Formats: sequence, structure tokens, C-alpha cells
Amino acid sequence: VLFFVAGIVSIYAYDARVEAQTDDLRIVDWVPPVDRVIADPVRPTQPVRRPPASNAPVDPNIRVAIRTIAVASTGDPTKMPDHAGTQGIGVPPVTGTVVLGDRNVDPRGAAPTNSDGCITCNGPAPVVRVAETPPTPPVVKLPPRQVSTGVLMATVISMPPPPYPPIARQIRAQGPVSVQILVDERGKVVSAQAVSGNPMLLSAAKEAAMRARFTPTLLSGTPVKVQGTIIYNFVLQ
Repeated sequence: VLFFVAGIVSIYAYDARVEAQTDDLRIVDWVPPVDRVIADPVRPTQPVRRPPASNAPVDPNIRVAIRTIAVASTGDPTKMPDHAGTQGIGVPPVTGTVVLGDRNVDPRGAAPTNSDGCITCNGPAPVVRVAETPPTPPVVKLPPRQVSTGVLMATVISMPPPPYPPIARQIRAQGPVSVQILVDERGKVVSAQAVSGNPMLLSAAKEAAMRARFTPTLLSGTPVKVQGTIIYNFVLQ
């Protein structure tokens, strides 16, 4: 009993300091609720169209159109035809106020319609015209100009010497090798072909000719391709 009484007393005597904990709480940030607004869907505006004007003859003495039969236009979505058919009845359609009579005529000054039946359009329908692009004149490529070896060598920027092939050195092959080259408008060798010389030396001479660079050759102020010949002389030391 004493222990039970002591436990009850200790529960009431305990101070949890709830007030102090409540005082220490603070709001760091507060985000107000956002109301969701649903916008009304935007419907595209379409031009109002009406059936084209009738082809009935004009009578200047009447004020209201006269028809033998009141027939709605086939382009009027509010009027349903009485029966379907593949051929019309030959009576101009009704586009406004009409009276029944023994002929089909329209009064003078009937409201005309645009060619496309658009009421809200002002003036005639726009016509899209595509401008024809003039054909591009063909590029006239001048044939390569043949120049002499002296003229070609006068425009040299760089001409690396060809390496002496080891096999050709062993068999003591030597002598001149002629290489015909084609130089483009920028002065770069685009083609090389050995035309004479020792067969053991042709490949080395061709590779050296492909690495050569020249000053562009001008013809009437326009760069042109040129053809020429380079001669490499292989001599054993």
C-alpha cells in the first residue's frame, strides 16, 4: 500500500514543463493555400457562312423574291431536305423572304455574297500567290589550265623532298622522276600521277607531290585549277 501511494504521489508531483515547451514553438514559414482557378476553354471563332446567291433573274418591279416552290439552300444547316436525290429540282433556293408565285425571280439589289459564302469576311477572299524563285544559274567550271614547269615552280609555297626508298637505295636506283599534278583553286594538290622514271622511285615521288602547296592561280581575277609537272631528281650520295 505504501509503494502504491508513493507511485500516485510521484505522478502528481512530476512537472513536465509543458508551458515552457509551448513557449519555445515558433512558425518558421507559412505558405498560404493556393486556390485552383480553372480557366474557361477558348473556343476557336469560325466565320459564319451562308449559301451563295441564287441565279434567278432580277425583276426591278418587285421587292420580295418570288418562287414557284420554297426550297431551302443545300448549304443551310438548319433546313433538312424532304428527300434525298442526285439531281436538283431546278428552282433557285430561298435565301430570305419569299412569296409563292408562277415564276422564279429576285428583286433588284439582292444582297450579294462572297465567292466563298463568308458573311464575316470583308472583301474578296485573299488569294495566295507563290512567287516563283528564279532558277539558280549553273556554275560554269573552267577546265584546268596547263602551265609550264617553270611557271608552276614560281608559285611554290612549300615542296617537301621525297624520301629515298630503302630498296631503291640498295639496288642503287636513281634518276629523274616526272609527276603530273592537278592543283585546285586554293593551291592544294588534288591529284598526282607519276609519268616517267625508275619504277622503284615513282611511289615516293607521288607522295611528295601530294604534299606540295602552291599560290592560287588567277585567270581574269578568278582562281582556276592548273595542271603542271614536277620533276624530282633522285641522286645517291
